[in-house]
Amino acid sequence: MADTNRGVVYQGPGEVTVEDLDFPRLELAEQNGRRLQHGVIVKVLATNICGSDQHMVRGRTTAPAGLTLGHEITGEVIETGRDVEFIKEGDLVSVPFNIACGRCRNCKERHTGVCENVNRERPGAAYGYVDMGGWHGGQARYAVVPYADFNLLKFPADRDTVMAKLPDLAMLSDILPTGYHGAYTAGVTTGSTVYVAGAGPVGLACATACLLLGAAVVIVGDMNEQRLAQAHGFGCETIDLSRHADVGEQIEQILGVPEVDAAVDCVGFEARGHGPDGGEQPATVLNTLMDITRAAGRVGIPGLYVTGDPGASDENARVGQLGLKIGLGWAKSESLATGQCPVMSYNRQLMMAILHDRVHVARNVNATVIPLDQAPEGYAEFDRGAARKYILDPHGLVGAAA
Repeated sequence: MADTNRGVVYQGPGEVTVEDLDFPRLELAEQNGRRLQHGVIVKVLATNICGSDQHMVRGRTTAPAGLTLGHEITGEVIETGRDVEFIKEGDLVSVPFNIACGRCRNCKERHTGVCENVNRERPGAAYGYVDMGGWHGGQARYAVVPYADFNLLKFPADRDTVMAKLPDLAMLSDILPTGYHGAYTAGVTTGSTVYVAGAGPVGLACATACLLLGAAVVIVGDMNEQRLAQAHGFGCETIDLSRHADVGEQIEQILGVPEVDAAVDCVGFEARGHGPDGGEQPATVLNTLMDITRAAGRVGIPGLYVTGDPGASDENARVGQLGLKIGLGWAKSESLATGQCPVMSYNRQLMMAILHDRVHVARNVNATVIPLDQAPEGYAEFDRGAARKYILDPHGLVGAAA
């Protein structure tokens, strides 16, 4: 293969670089003790910067220096392993961020976020992520996908259609299914009133999913005025949490009652207290959602929580132990759904919604295409609160299609 590989590498808190990488070779590649004859090599057409990546880059996880980042991958298959039957060279595919074997009990039950065979330390794996099996990341020109027949979602449309819709289809690897998962597990349906905590890309994707599911009112709370304006721009009500500490009171001004049918946490463990004096308070969002969700309602929690946070504000939070008002949730008979999204449960349906113009998630999250070599600038701008979802364009094909 004449081409070269480059990718985004985590160097330590606050620093990422774009480095030359080894070109993937299936006949030699081994990861986690497995020869990848069931895998493929993809030419990465689009790969996104995720808020979960940002947690690592901020130094808020135990990620090791030298880790190639990236778990949101859309690409073209350029080489297949000996044991791959149904995926062919030239196929355009979405790569779920979950790495799953397709053989274990959890995979057979579609709990692909907690596959039992792809991570020696605990169930569940992902590309380029701390404690998730050591698999190489996909913010690169080329990447390897194991168990390809099971994992890959092949786009059924012609190449021109796929390339024209690539900014939307690039969201299928993570944030659109993750946002949908949060809404779905919170019980959002026709006529629901919903509160979405967080107007970052996952929160905006969740709000998009809530509308797709038929919610009557979607309220988005955040401290970033630009991100709130983005949510308002596609039909959401908004609450500026930097000015208003009492979320229930603000909801009552919108709905007439201080509660919603369903709520979704799209913030995670770096949550801050509400109001002008709020510092970091990692349990704030979870406790607020239990407070403002109606009795017998549901709370979806796709926001990331970790078991190791070296930058936490107190000793308990450093090991993921938070001060939850679980008695409140219990008294209200609320249901809480946690864990990473099993992308495969949703990505095919959402792909069809994109291909048939039922959803325009790239517009709603303000997808912004930048070259791979500008990834460090993208990370820095995202960390400063840019109201954008950055798509890295390793081969200049996303921008050309747009």
